[in-house]
Amino acid sequence: PGTILILLAGRFRGRRVVFLKQLESGTLLVTGPFKVNGVPLRRANQRYCIATSTKVDVSSADVASITDDFFAREAKKKSKSKDAEGMFVQQTGSAGRRDDQKAAQKKVDDAIAKGLSADVKSYLKARFSLTARMFPHELKF
Repeated sequence: PGTILILLAGRFRGRRVVFLKQLESGTLLVTGPFKVNGVPLRRANQRYCIATSTKVDVSSADVASITDDFFAREAKKKSKSKDAEGMFVQQTGSAGRRDDQKAAQKKVDDAIAKGLSADVKSYLKARFSLTARMFPHELKF
C-alpha cells in the first residue's frame, strides 16, 4: 500500500494513482486523491496497472470499511407499463455517487493529501504517455 500506479485502461488511463489495498475480488483499490488529480476511489484491474518505485504514506487512511460491496449499484425498478406514454417518461434523479461514497472519498483524500509534498502532488497530476522512440520495456518506473 502506498505505491503509485499508472492506469493503462479506462476513463482515467495515463493517470497516476495511489494504491490503497487489494479487494476480495482481486481488483486493486486506488484513489487519485480526487482533490489532487480528479481520480476518485475506484477499483482497477491489476493487468491494467504499472507499479512505479514511488511510494507515499497511506497509514493514516482508514480503508478497512471499503469492500467490493461499496461499489455496488442500486438496482433499478422496472415498470411494466404497456402504454405509449410510459416509454417516454423522464427518469428522475441522477446516477452519480452516493452520499456515503462522497464521505468516504473525502475522509481518505484528507488523510492521504496532507502527507504529500509539492513534488509528489505535481507528479500525481502529470499524465503518462509514450512518444516516439520511447519503449516501455526500456523504461524504469
